[in-house]
Amino acid sequence: MSENMIITIMKDAITTGLLVAAPMLIVSIIIGLIISIFQATTQIQEQTLTFLPKLLAVAVVGFAAGSWMLHMMMGLTSRMFDIIANITR
Repeated sequence: MSENMIITIMKDAITTGLLVAAPMLIVSIIIGLIISIFQATTQIQEQTLTFLPKLLAVAVVGFAAGSWMLHMMMGLTSRMFDIIANITR
């Protein structure tokens, strides 16, 4: 196993991880920003106000993009098993 192969595997794993996590993180950040702006304009300083909307938004994104995320992770796993099978050759 060469250094280039290890670097490629790590790059693929990190890229897949970022792609899988990105939709939920982006939606959570946007919802948090919207609620923060709402809190600043209305001067409501309730810390727990952001929790439920973020939770619901992340759940909706999880249901909507779950199939795509699963396929991305399965693709990474398949590529890893292919690499493992080819190491002995």
